[in-house]
Amino acid sequence: MDISDRLSATLALYDLTRSNVTTEDPDNPNFDIQTGEQNSQGIELSVAGEILPGWNITAGYAYTDAKITENNNFESGNRLNNAPENAISLWTSYEIQRGSLQGLGFGGGIFFVGERQGDLDNSFTVPSYTRTDAVIFYERGKLRTSVNFRNLFDIDYFEFAQNDLRVFPGDPFTVVGSISLEF
Repeated sequence: MDISDRLSATLALYDLTRSNVTTEDPDNPNFDIQTGEQNSQGIELSVAGEILPGWNITAGYAYTDAKITENNNFESGNRLNNAPENAISLWTSYEIQRGSLQGLGFGGGIFFVGERQGDLDNSFTVPSYTRTDAVIFYERGKLRTSVNFRNLFDIDYFEFAQNDLRVFPGDPFTVVGSISLEF
């Protein structure tokens, strides 16, 4: 939906059921059978636009209720692992529009991921985190260069988990440079 000629929003409501999810065979634990079912329902809202010439903003929010509805091994009603109830993002950037620095820009964003279950047994919770990223870029004609700064404040956080023995940390402070040419 266009709110104005420079600002738009999208809203999505969903209720998805995934069936025939593989679960451990109760008669032979070395094999899987297709009996499981998972349900995910929620809402996603995003707003994007150009506030002033050269100043862009993107914001998003997602609420997700993701659960097991049928399974041989795990309790129905358990939350799916790595599916936070709440996730929020905000990104803004500004590009200089005229003068000798035209094409130079910078941006920054905050990304929040709520706590989530670390396994389908819901035996432990992966904590929430808020990560901050930034970018400096330059565009001239068909050339674009950028330096991205991910996890600007070098926070310790966990990206996702498979089980209590396989919990994966997020990347530390990282700098990535890129050059692209459009032709």
